[in-house]
Amino acid sequence: MKSGFVSIIGRPNVGKSTLLNSIIKRKVAITSNVSGTTRNIIEGIYHEKDYQIIFVDTPGIAKPLDKLGRVLNKQSFALMKDVDLILLVVDIKSGIGRGDKFLMENLLQKEIPVILVINKIDKVSNETLIMAINEYKDYGFTEIVPTSALTDDNISHLIDVIKKYLKDDIKYYGDNIITSSSIPFMAGELVREKLLQNTMEEVPHSITCHCTHIENKKDIVNINIDIIVDKPNIKKIVIGGGGEMLKKVGTLARKDLEEMFGKRVYLELYVKVIEDWKDKERYLKELGFFDLD
Repeated sequence: MKSGFVSIIGRPNVGKSTLLNSIIKRKVAITSNVSGTTRNIIEGIYHEKDYQIIFVDTPGIAKPLDKLGRVLNKQSFALMKDVDLILLVVDIKSGIGRGDKFLMENLLQKEIPVILVINKIDKVSNETLIMAINEYKDYGFTEIVPTSALTDDNISHLIDVIKKYLKDDIKYYGDNIITSSSIPFMAGELVREKLLQNTMEEVPHSITCHCTHIENKKDIVNINIDIIVDKPNIKKIVIGGGGEMLKKVGTLARKDLEEMFGKRVYLELYVKVIEDWKDKERYLKELGFFDLD
């Protein structure tokens, strides 16, 4: 048995969560086209007969605009320590930006091997891919692996490459465990995912979801989730005319939750306004965002 911890690092919206889901072959992290979708540290556990790989999906690193942004950056940088391997994920269409160079400077100074994952290769030609690989070769990465997390292209090869750098011989999780995230957390995230996918651009960054109650009965699961927004006008958008948006989000989320639980789900959603919650430490802690020493 070989095992180890792998941190997935990158700027927002490069496909880190989609990559994690593709590797695990189950949805353990929510996805959307909105940058900054991942806000919490999410572990996904990959199992094979002689291997166990614990992947840590991190919030995208970007210039922080509030206390929440500073906390998320701190979490991401902290997860570059005490792992066996780092995957730096970049979007091939975005090229090498200032944010990528900042990450490279931090990562390549460490003794931990860094694999560059060039993601979203399904969006470009082979010629563009070859040019991108050649462009990145001079930076000193341990290996470069092109992938498309969306289409699962080259994911099995990426896993084979990762296996070479596993150092432990301990089985950290049972075979049936695919994530360390709690059920209440995952329920809240599924609701947030539907909100991200269905609301206007200015809405997603103002929203977080907090599961306040789960009752798992024999034939049904009762779930209550608070949708926290920072302004009354955002609350109106989330609810929608005649409650249509909230109803749509609830229907979509309930479908995923029923698949997760394997039984009927009764889902209650409540929209609450907490002004400037992203800058208030009390609410950040209550909602599961913890600063790191």
